Amino acid sequence: MPSQNFLTLFFFLLLSCNTITTSSPSSQKEDTFDFVRPINPKLLGLNKKEKLSHFRFYWHDILSGKNPTSIIIIPPTLILNTTTYFGSVNMFDDPLTLGPQLSSKLVGKAQGFYASASQDDFGFLMAMNLAFIEGKYNGSSVTILGRNSGINKVREMPVVGGSGLFRFARGYAQANTYKYDVKSGDAIVEYNVYVFHY
Repeated sequence: MPSQNFLTLFFFLLLSCNTITTSSPSSQKEDTFDFVRPINPKLLGLNKKEKLSHFRFYWHDILSGKNPTSIIIIPPTLILNTTTYFGSVNMFDDPLTLGPQLSSKLVGKAQGFYASASQDDFGFLMAMNLAFIEGKYNGSSVTILGRNSGINKVREMPVVGGSGLFRFARGYAQANTYKYDVKSGDAIVEYNVYVFHY
């Protein structure tokens, strides 16, 4: 009989410990915290005046040589008879320089991919981060996601965000081909990027 009383007492103690644990202040805090809640924009530094910056640089997409900066990771399918390379995907880590020469000052890297998303013309889906290494922008990046129509002289793509000094960024980028080598596929593109940021 005493052992049965001991087991009953042990069971109630175990049950009460479990109840105390599940209703602790920290778990109550987690239970009452909503999935989303409004916050003061000043907490994220959004009380400063928004500014508009214009960045100009050259994007070097190099497919040739011993150290290409752009590689085909998915070749175009042979099923479709298309001249637009529909379905092909290139991953790139392209240098961004101040001038059109590759030897010009490096200001960052463009990292991302472009995919041929059109069967009728040279229309690429571009997703890339412009990761800057110059001055106060070192470590900050701008993200571009949009359609790059290769047949147009100037192509426009949206800036959809960024990181570091470009948190909450928005704007657009204009790409203008400076030089294209049909044989190698290498390209030098002038980019003008207009970004609203804090």
